[in-house]
Amino acid sequence: MWWKSLSVVLIVYTILAGLLPPLKPGITRVAPESAHSGQVIRLQAYGYNSKYTGSDAKDIRFWLEYDSLHALAAQELRVLSDTCLEAVFTLPVRMPGTGQNAYLNAIIDHPKDGVSLLPGALELVQGDSAERVGADWGIGLVQDLHIIKDFTFPYRNVIYESIRNTYFHVPMWFALMFLFVASVINSVRYLRNGELEYDRRAAAYAETGLLFGVLGLVTGMLWANYAWGKPWSNDIKQLMTAVALLVYFAYFILRASFDEPEKGARLAAVYNVFAFASLVPLLYIIPRMFASLHPGATGNPAFGSQDLDNTMRLVFYPAILGWSLLGFWIAGLRIRYQRLEDKVLQIEV
Repeated sequence: MWWKSLSVVLIVYTILAGLLPPLKPGITRVAPESAHSGQVIRLQAYGYNSKYTGSDAKDIRFWLEYDSLHALAAQELRVLSDTCLEAVFTLPVRMPGTGQNAYLNAIIDHPKDGVSLLPGALELVQGDSAERVGADWGIGLVQDLHIIKDFTFPYRNVIYESIRNTYFHVPMWFALMFLFVASVINSVRYLRNGELEYDRRAAAYAETGLLFGVLGLVTGMLWANYAWGKPWSNDIKQLMTAVALLVYFAYFILRASFDEPEKGARLAAVYNVFAFASLVPLLYIIPRMFASLHPGATGNPAFGSQDLDNTMRLVFYPAILGWSLLGFWIAGLRIRYQRLEDKVLQIEV
């Protein structure tokens, strides 16, 4: 059928478009990372995928931003290499706000590379003798930025190149949800009329959904190992995900626990309804009630407009559709296999 061919095309597209395009230039760190108000500092910024050298080096601009209104422009700027800049800043003796310290954003604007941002790059500590009157800061300096529109993915500190896992880890969970929805619908239909075909479908969709759940957990552990330092940290999202998968593993254990297939199928269908009802709290409600390293939890927002840009959406949405269609294709093969197995068993009996 056409949708099977479409799933193959979308997955091939996801793999190629998700792995081949480069990341946009970014700033990995600055040195020093802290300074006192009133100091004159030489700040070195280290870039990622940047090309600071070249004929456009004289047009590079560097700011330290306090907020959307107040900023400092570099007084001197020297290119040390493709990935390193050195800038001189005279830090004001007064802060615009009333706090004792602030974290300044580093912003580099390059005519060809575009804009690079490192949030909270430099900690500015208020000096003891400084008066907080709110002056010496440039007003509206950060403007006329070069916005480069090309097929590249956004640079994000901490996750770096692993941002490409977005096209594999997240769609696995979308496919799991679609398959589990199909499974519980067929379980309800089986409870209503007792047709064996609906039980086959419910089991096949649950089995394939569980497969995608395991793949989602594994890809998440690989991502966690890179971003959090270890694959399993007993994070609330990881724990609830493991519990949800164990709930569905129990579904198949229950099915195999009865000598009478019809009785086992009926009890398994009832269990499937309750298993699906527990899925939403385990995966989407409870993890949001606790602090977590995982996006979407308390104190850690989920993907937004700055995390999933338009270029990523061109790959992310086809990835969801492609992996989901592949899941239903696999489930369809499992249903056909189960039909043949049932026919063979009936002949043998």
